Amino acid sequence: MTWRQASAQCSRRRAARAGGAGPSVEPASASGWILRFALYALLLTLCCASGLAEQRFPPPEFESGHQLPVMPTPAARAVLLQYLDVAVLGVMLGLATWVVYRKRSRRGVLALSGFSLLYFGFWRKGCVCAIGSLQNVALALGDGGYAVPLVVTAFFVLPLAFALFAGRTFCAGVCPHGALQDLLLLKPVKVPSWLEHGLSVLPFIYLGAGVLFAATGSAFIICQYDPFVPIFRLNGRTLMVLAGAALLLLGVFVGRPYCRFLCPYGALLKLGAAVAKWGVRVATDDCARCRLCEAACPYGAMRRPQAARAEPQLAEDRRRLAWLLLLLPVLLAGGVWLGGRFSVPAAWLHPTVKLAERFVRERDTPPKTGTLTDADLALARARQSPKELLTDAAAIRQRFLVGGWIFGAWVGLVIGAKLISLSVYRPRTDYEPDRGACVACARCFEYCPRNRPARAPTEGICSSAEALKC
Repeated sequence: MTWRQASAQCSRRRAARAGGAGPSVEPASASGWILRFALYALLLTLCCASGLAEQRFPPPEFESGHQLPVMPTPAARAVLLQYLDVAVLGVMLGLATWVVYRKRSRRGVLALSGFSLLYFGFWRKGCVCAIGSLQNVALALGDGGYAVPLVVTAFFVLPLAFALFAGRTFCAGVCPHGALQDLLLLKPVKVPSWLEHGLSVLPFIYLGAGVLFAATGSAFIICQYDPFVPIFRLNGRTLMVLAGAALLLLGVFVGRPYCRFLCPYGALLKLGAAVAKWGVRVATDDCARCRLCEAACPYGAMRRPQAARAEPQLAEDRRRLAWLLLLLPVLLAGGVWLGGRFSVPAAWLHPTVKLAERFVRERDTPPKTGTLTDADLALARARQSPKELLTDAAAIRQRFLVGGWIFGAWVGLVIGAKLISLSVYRPRTDYEPDRGACVACARCFEYCPRNRPARAPTEGICSSAEALKC
């Protein structure tokens, strides 16, 4: 559901009130259950606050021959077709989980990716999608007069629920954005680790900005600046078409640049996968440490084995961690201050605030005559009730101020958490993917000699004994 459709539904509701598991899985630590329980509570709350979205009245028929303008977004689908979309999403998530954890098949993931690209991408034209659904949820949390449509709620909840159990299987072969980039990855190059860690905070910042603008009713910026939806719809703004083409060209060499460094919903899935009950394991037997899985992973998700550190090194790590923990409140305070400053220009994106600013500038200017634009008509209506307009604009600015403080604190928390995570030492004995960064693409399964030891020598993959010499 787009921002315009959501705003229209919200206005109608205000008017109505005014008038009236296998060997390839690994259990997570017990500490993850706390975050998982909190996410479950949030998902249950969203389900209880959801409703059905449908077109209540047919479009009018004009005797003068007037033609309705072509909408830039797809028309609302019948309720049964919306349920069909949800059913397909659930089946695809189940198949992706089965293919990754049971079949351990890269070919199966590719087959699912091709179907998802055709169905959710080009046939459904990228709408409704899980990535944009988080804005509807944010709008419902920020405005009590808006109820999230049931289908949108399902697209938001189902991938997150699967992520809490089985990691990012939605990214593996269900998301059309990821499928398009994955199928075009031809000659992957490794992104330097320092750049990988630095860019990995951008999806969380983008997530905070998308929630801020959606919760205040300003815009659905995640949908407006989606680089792949214009490709799925075969039309769109020139800027976004060029951005999508540039990302696809970059995706030929860099694995899933949008998913790794921009996707806000991927940031939520990353949090869920980090505490997931099951996680992808490359080797079904003892790891041979041949490093083939590390070379096969184009997403920088593979983590090398690390032995236990000596006591002097541990003491240095503890001091660094202590300094970062002391730095965290400073980052939060700085983020709150910057967020308050950011709220002033951000509020101008809201149409009511924009109209109020124009009304103040042109208060003493005589009204325009002749042919009037939509903005001129809105200004003329605002002149009839200026007090109400200015009161609404002041209330929206106050919401932006509070939202800016929260957004700034979120940015400070993201940066601080990233620095702390880099300073925490985690001993590992095998080559295993990072739970949050792994998109379960199954590439590493094809190269691991311990994954299929009986078939490895006949397929040109070194055996276990040879792997130790690689």
